[in-house]
Amino acid sequence: MKPETPGKEGSRCVLLHYHEIGLKGKNRPLLISRLARRAELAVETLGAGPVRKLPGRLILELSGGASWPQVREALSRVFGLANFSLALRLPLDLEAAAEAALAQLAPLSVSTFRVRTRKAFDTVPISSREWDAAIGARVQARRRLPVSLTYPGTTVHIEALPAEALLYVEKVPGPGGLPVGMSGRVAALLSGGIDSPVAAWRMLKRGCEVVFVHFHGAPYLSRASAEKARDLAALLDAWQQGSRLYLVPFGNLQKEIVLSTPPDWRVVLYRRFMVRIAERIARLEGARALVTGESLGQVASQTLTNLAAIEEAAELPILRPLIGMDKEEIVAQAQAIGTFETSIEPDQDCCTLFVPKHPAIRSQPAHLRKLEENLAVEEMVARALAETEVLDIRRDGTVETMGFEKAHPGREVKGVG
Repeated sequence: MKPETPGKEGSRCVLLHYHEIGLKGKNRPLLISRLARRAELAVETLGAGPVRKLPGRLILELSGGASWPQVREALSRVFGLANFSLALRLPLDLEAAAEAALAQLAPLSVSTFRVRTRKAFDTVPISSREWDAAIGARVQARRRLPVSLTYPGTTVHIEALPAEALLYVEKVPGPGGLPVGMSGRVAALLSGGIDSPVAAWRMLKRGCEVVFVHFHGAPYLSRASAEKARDLAALLDAWQQGSRLYLVPFGNLQKEIVLSTPPDWRVVLYRRFMVRIAERIARLEGARALVTGESLGQVASQTLTNLAAIEEAAELPILRPLIGMDKEEIVAQAQAIGTFETSIEPDQDCCTLFVPKHPAIRSQPAHLRKLEENLAVEEMVARALAETEVLDIRRDGTVETMGFEKAHPGREVKGVG
């Protein structure tokens, strides 16, 4: 991020505004720097950047060949941005601003309009009210457009800086939230369903870097769910810019549970083993919590007593960002973030493998621990990890697939965490 310097007159730039970050007190400079870096990463292949820091805002430089639609699409996935705008640089001159306003409005269908000038500092040598009135009068006289100060169809925004003015007519909503990475790292259990991608996305929005962990039914089911998880992780990576996905074969472990435990308790036991495996991956990745897509009461394993019994198997906290949402709310968010169509594609989910007709809805940790005495828990967890594939999804869209040992050289699977 470069220091404040005026840009070339008449050139384009993107004005980036943040909101929540501006309320963070002493942590604000660090958050702003992280936001600037995330914005640069999002557009670095599009002929845009670097980012300059200005009071209360950031400016992203655009080269002559940068495609605004592509830049706009990329910035719409940068958490921390409240809104952003394609802006024109001008000298700090009323006449130049009026002519630029007319030029910007010329191709638009405008019902009513207003002009809003904002000064970055009180020391900027202009009067916002005078500029609003004078530029508005010029536009009204030239274009015969009616003014509406309360509910305008179009607003001409002018931001007056010490060395230049920036003019724009459109504010593009940003995703809000906090820049990815500011809140630490979490490991998200990513199924092939609708809920877990939304849960992961909500943690990205709160500034977490997310490592994805998927459990599939190999060797008893096809790899369809693993391929879907890869597609979902790639979709979510558009918001993160570099991700890691763990594909854990879970079929053999499920079979061992089936052969050693009564049917009613198997689903909760499956979940307890998933939590154990995900926790060990989380510790290797430096993650501070697990994330699931569970919603209270949605299915049998998500009753309050079952959730508590599952969480008892973990030492790290389990975050459940969807816990109070109903299915319609979750589906709406999945559609909004672009994961819904992939999530509803048919696959063979490991959760459908060896599932009893009447799963228990009121599990007790003491009883589950007793059942697990018949299982070689540590050995089963270590075996599943040893057979796990690790996919590194890079910002350029390429994917490297490796074994668990290559991903974590020199780290023993047994006893991790």
